[in-house]
Amino acid sequence: MLSVIEKVAPGTLHILKQRYYILNQIQKVGPIGRRALANRLGFTERVLRKEVEVLRSQGLIKSSSQGMECTPTGITVFHQLDKLMGQHVQSQEKEAKLANKLGIHHCTIVIGNTDADQSSASDMARATTEVLDFLLPEGASTIAVMGGTTMVRVAEAMGQQIGLNRDLMFVPARGGLGESVDIQANVIAENMAKRTGGKSRALYAPEHVRSETYSLLLEEPEIKESLELVENASVVLYSIGNAMEMAERRGMNEETLNELRKSEAVAEAFGEFINQEGEIVYKLSRIGLQSSKLPSIPHVVAVAGGKNKARAIAAHMKTAPPHTWLVTDEAAANEILNGGNPLK
Repeated sequence: MLSVIEKVAPGTLHILKQRYYILNQIQKVGPIGRRALANRLGFTERVLRKEVEVLRSQGLIKSSSQGMECTPTGITVFHQLDKLMGQHVQSQEKEAKLANKLGIHHCTIVIGNTDADQSSASDMARATTEVLDFLLPEGASTIAVMGGTTMVRVAEAMGQQIGLNRDLMFVPARGGLGESVDIQANVIAENMAKRTGGKSRALYAPEHVRSETYSLLLEEPEIKESLELVENASVVLYSIGNAMEMAERRGMNEETLNELRKSEAVAEAFGEFINQEGEIVYKLSRIGLQSSKLPSIPHVVAVAGGKNKARAIAAHMKTAPPHTWLVTDEAAANEILNGGNPLK
């Protein structure tokens, strides 16, 4: 609800938070003087004076020689506001704590466990579109998109709002996977373009090729041009997989599966299988965006949730650039924060 309010009246959430913090402190420690309150909140006296006058004019606080305190109406209003803002503030604190633990700049956490609740998966997809709407400037932008069921949900959550005042180009960040067509990056990029009023470009190449074929394919003009768009994208959008699930999905042979088990691989992204320490233990020859290019892409958005993916997320983030923005759910966040696994 708060995000909707902010869309309709930009700046409202910032003002609401300021007044919430002021009322919170006054009802806790009042009566309190303005200078002491400013010091507790880290506000300048000029900013605090302005907000206090508004709260006083609304009959929410009163002043005396001892300082400011909440009126009975102010206490009632604060408790009503706390139900709304308290959860928002706690959520922001958890997001900041998770980002700090993972060594990245931003996290968005949605309620629930996507392993067990499809509505949480849908919420995570919608949250991803909100992140994109926040990150993308007006004008031209290129978005490189990976494949998979998570990216399918993100595409389905997109609408014309994302394309408003923007010229968007969606490009697949990898070739075809040789499985269900609807979860391939080419199809997802095209679907995102249709839903946002943007454009898309296909990458006509298999994702995994033999090493001797790899260099030859990279010289094909159409493939080369598509990969140049990918590597110069404004945003890369991808998910993180559990290592063994992804290996089996890709149809890897038993020898390779045993190698991954022996090396204790827990995560997969960009064709790289990673152990809990963040070490790449196996890498596929693949046509598409390489993880080494991520630091040069302005915005990196990873989407993954569910308690079962917590270890994979934590491991992968050790290899991700600091400016990565993770969209996840409470189940994964709580497992990472409380699971006791050493993170960077």
